Amino acid sequence: MSKKELNIFKLLSQKPWEPSQAAIDNQHDGKTLASSKAKLGVRTIMVVSTVIFSLFVVSYSDRMLVHDWKNLSEPWLLWINTAVLIVTSFVFHKVKIFSDQNNFEKAKNSMLLVGFLSFVFITGQLLVWQHYINIGQYVSTNPANAFFYLFTALHGLHLMGGLFFWGRATTKLFRNNYNINKIKQAIELCAIYWHFLLIVWFILFGLMIAT
Repeated sequence: MSKKELNIFKLLSQKPWEPSQAAIDNQHDGKTLASSKAKLGVRTIMVVSTVIFSLFVVSYSDRMLVHDWKNLSEPWLLWINTAVLIVTSFVFHKVKIFSDQNNFEKAKNSMLLVGFLSFVFITGQLLVWQHYINIGQYVSTNPANAFFYLFTALHGLHLMGGLFFWGRATTKLFRNNYNINKIKQAIELCAIYWHFLLIVWFILFGLMIAT
């Protein structure tokens, strides 16, 4: 009998009504289910966000073909903001490595750096908005302007939503009685979400500078 067949046989031969089997099942204490729920929640948010951004990208592509479309000027600050977001995602990757190694002291400092860089990115985006307003490029001035404000606002809102869960994870790290498994899961899910936001920004930024 192969190993796979043996595992199937053991699974089919389990007797959940017996006390010994119940004790084994109780050892999970719902951790697997809770982990699955958290991952499902993040994946659902990412899927819904992808659909929303995809619809706006399609609308952007169709709208730019109309005669009144004028390309938006490209401020250098957008490139700096992009670099900040790349560094933020990289730091979150390092946080994930530190947590896997149970090096939570380094993870704490890196999490604080992630928060600082994220606020720098949001501040940079607001400065870009101020730049466009100062030169008279408002939402109503040009359809390209409207899409730019819309894209950056949606992306910023998603980032601020991520900062809420980043804050919860960081707060847990600074407690002396935190659950290691839970904090590892929180860091992992936050890191995945930040990488997702970076990919979304690459698509949006690439679309805006290419037109």
